[in-house]
Amino acid sequence: MSTFVLATANPHKTEEIRRVLADFDLELLPRPSDVPEVDETEDTLQGNALIKARALCLATGHPAVADDTGLFIDALDGRPGVYSARFAGEGATFEDNVNKVLTELGGVKEPDRTARFRTVIAAVYPDGESWWVEGVLEGTVLRERRGEHGFGYDPIFAPLGEGGRSLAELSPDEKNAISHRGNALRSFAAKLRD
Repeated sequence: MSTFVLATANPHKTEEIRRVLADFDLELLPRPSDVPEVDETEDTLQGNALIKARALCLATGHPAVADDTGLFIDALDGRPGVYSARFAGEGATFEDNVNKVLTELGGVKEPDRTARFRTVIAAVYPDGESWWVEGVLEGTVLRERRGEHGFGYDPIFAPLGEGGRSLAELSPDEKNAISHRGNALRSFAAKLRD
């Protein structure tokens, strides 16, 4: 059994990670509460995921796993991208970020509202070894929030092949079966098996 400490302190992400990896032979340790937040100073998802995993590995002495996720909107030249969590500024809430996206896309017609979620999962080991995998989910940005599940941009993102439903309208199991994070986590587990 492989053991990893989770770098995320986000309870929504932790729940998704545990749910997707439940069938794999992994022990996932919670992020210690005394480990401070890590500044995401890189300009790529891979860079930020590796920074977070390295910090947790160093702080705990355990192999660590971290993710970084971004929503890349074509009509906004790929924004918010790596800055998705703070698109509306430092300390922005999910609500603030969603409002900013909806405002910036106000005049954009449906065919031009294409976007994708990308998640990078990075693993770092005490001996310095590191690697990463990626998951992608293509879709479109809706004009309004829909659904009660999920978090972040889920209420305004409609994945391809789901009949126009937002990620927040899918059940957690439906979402995890197709999501960017679910795809990345399954790639992570497959790489561990190899």
